[in-house]
Amino acid sequence: MRLLRSTFLILHSALALCALCALALCANAQDAQKTQNAQHALAVPSIFGDNMVLQRDRAVPVWGTAAPGETITVTFAGQSHTATTGPGGRWRVNLNPLSANKNPGELVITGQTAALRFTNVLVGEVWLCSGQSNMEWQLRRTDNAEKAIAAANHPLIRLYQISKRDWSERPLKNADASWKPCSPESAADFSGVAYYFGRELAAELNVPIGLINSSWGGTRIEPWTSPVGFAGNPALKDIHQRIESVRPGSELNKQLTNKALADHGKWLERARKDAAAGKLISTPPEFPGALRPLGDTPPSHQQPTVVYNSRIAPIVPYAFRGLIWYQGEANRADGKLYTEKMRALMKSWRAEFEYPNMPVFFAQLAPFIYKGDAPHVLPELWQAQQRFATEDPHAGMVVINDVGNINDIHPTDKLTVGKRLSLLALNKIYGRTHLACESPVPSGVRFEKGAAIITFANAKTLVTRDGAPPSHFELAGIDGAFMPAAAAISGNTVTVRSPAVPEPLAVRFAWDHAAEPNLRNEAGLQAGAFTLGDISPRALLDKNVPEAAAFKIACVLDPFTTTGDEVTYTLDNTAALAAAPGKIKRLAYYLQLIAPSGAVTYAFASMDPFTTDLSKIGVPTKKTGARFQQYVKNLEVKSNVPGVKTGRFEQGNIEFWDCNYSAKNDAKIPGASDTTHDIGDAMVTSVSPGYGSMQIHNTAARQTILAYNNWRKGKECDIGIGNQPVKNPDWTFSASGKTHRSARLIVLVEFE
Repeated sequence: MRLLRSTFLILHSALALCALCALALCANAQDAQKTQNAQHALAVPSIFGDNMVLQRDRAVPVWGTAAPGETITVTFAGQSHTATTGPGGRWRVNLNPLSANKNPGELVITGQTAALRFTNVLVGEVWLCSGQSNMEWQLRRTDNAEKAIAAANHPLIRLYQISKRDWSERPLKNADASWKPCSPESAADFSGVAYYFGRELAAELNVPIGLINSSWGGTRIEPWTSPVGFAGNPALKDIHQRIESVRPGSELNKQLTNKALADHGKWLERARKDAAAGKLISTPPEFPGALRPLGDTPPSHQQPTVVYNSRIAPIVPYAFRGLIWYQGEANRADGKLYTEKMRALMKSWRAEFEYPNMPVFFAQLAPFIYKGDAPHVLPELWQAQQRFATEDPHAGMVVINDVGNINDIHPTDKLTVGKRLSLLALNKIYGRTHLACESPVPSGVRFEKGAAIITFANAKTLVTRDGAPPSHFELAGIDGAFMPAAAAISGNTVTVRSPAVPEPLAVRFAWDHAAEPNLRNEAGLQAGAFTLGDISPRALLDKNVPEAAAFKIACVLDPFTTTGDEVTYTLDNTAALAAAPGKIKRLAYYLQLIAPSGAVTYAFASMDPFTTDLSKIGVPTKKTGARFQQYVKNLEVKSNVPGVKTGRFEQGNIEFWDCNYSAKNDAKIPGASDTTHDIGDAMVTSVSPGYGSMQIHNTAARQTILAYNNWRKGKECDIGIGNQPVKNPDWTFSASGKTHRSARLIVLVEFE
């Protein structure tokens, strides 16, 4: 009996356990089903919502997610379009081009088990507004903010603000944002530039306006660019390779991964053998930096593509009319390269949004005194911006050098910036050709009778905003020294003269980061910075060093434009010369310095070749692999610097390297010091790239002929001709570049 009872209890417990397990399994299955249902629930990104504006006169993509194989129907303004989700659950339809409306409609998206309804939907003109802090700058922080905000009651203008500051290694599908009708409350924290731009469009076009603001203060242009933008651009090859190195499945990623695994495998095998033998194991190979995620490189948010992924990808491929852009402060040291980066940005966005002719109107940076920058750094970026605007058929640029604040990187007059951007849009996109929109730009220059005569396009009559003669013009002759010049207007031409430059060959305008010039056209639009004319290196050599006539120019450098370990030549013929037939006979170096007074000093040194590799005769950066500490034969020197010995000498010595160095005379150069940097120093190869040295010495005279050290410092590099009168004769640690107005280094080669 007890046995039967025990058996019954065991069976009862087992049945109860089975029931509980069944309930648990059922609950788990239900939870899994709920999770799966949630994952496959009909959804769209936040760019679709109540109060949104759809772009008129263009196909309008609508997209989202649902269960795989589900049929989705999108209905709006009498249209109905159907799509079936793919295996990943994504779907998309394109609405046919719509007409503008002022009576809001309803966009309905219907799935098999759910529907989404968005109300108060308008159709009109949509613009994407992006950049860094000057685009992000809120209306409440601009001039006359209180009055502007109080009047910002525009129900037909809608604002979509992507404000969360984040970045992502991979493209995100949604943004934390929503559409809001323009009101004093919503406009106050919206971009001032974008608000004024949209307000002008609404007033002129009389249609609804949608403004999408995605901007982030302090960001460079590279993070805003998707990978496709960098591909195929030789100037941005390094960035493209960095992106490809971390893209799973790319050939470069496979190569790097396979090598890393092989290296680690070899180490692991060796380490196991050493451990088994009771030996210390060696240090494992370092993880390749190229395989580290982009976000592992600080600052993470400045790495290529990562801001595009978080703040642009979530709205791709939303339909809009065009882009306004205000960015560049964080890239100001890029100079000419910024043109290429603008090309990359627009190539990527035009591809991602499926909009090959996407218009882009952007603001040239305002004048500002960047502490630590040479005055020419910002003008070179201005020139790069102008070049992009000129060469891209769908781009336009507004000049704002009259509404900046040279002591505040965030000028508060955003009304003028927004209005000028709107003029470009109204004229170029909407056919309001009676509205002048372009700044005067030089269309030609001729040098005659001691003057530069410049003709301007986009101007019937040039004027000045203060009634004074045109300001901020400079002229230069053969020596390259730019001197202040007087200018006079006649119609659409400006004649520039300077008694200090009787035979001008070049003219420049507003070439200083603090320049706030007064020249404009009759429509009140300012002229931007420019340089015209050519002071060719050959003309310079012909004047000062006729002895260089037989030499070919290998490369030319402006030492003060270098701000990194590598240098960018203004002219580089080394590859072409290396491919040319002929044996190298001589190498030569010409250094010219111009003092603030305009006084020109120079030195020329030629010698028998110390290498036949022309890639190593320029500045000895790490990339070139050039390191020379040796004597050179048959040194010939010419200079106009008092005290520099000129003529032909049996030998000299050179110190070319990218690394650090000490004062110790390791090379045993006769007469060199062990305690002072001079004609004999010692390479410290453990630090590379390091301080850097490019020096030519007259050994017997114990004299530095020319020196160029610490090139990464730009205007504060060590540069000089002859021995430095005090401290280190070879100019080390002198930061002497800042004592000169300009410099030019020319490297030459003579063939037999």
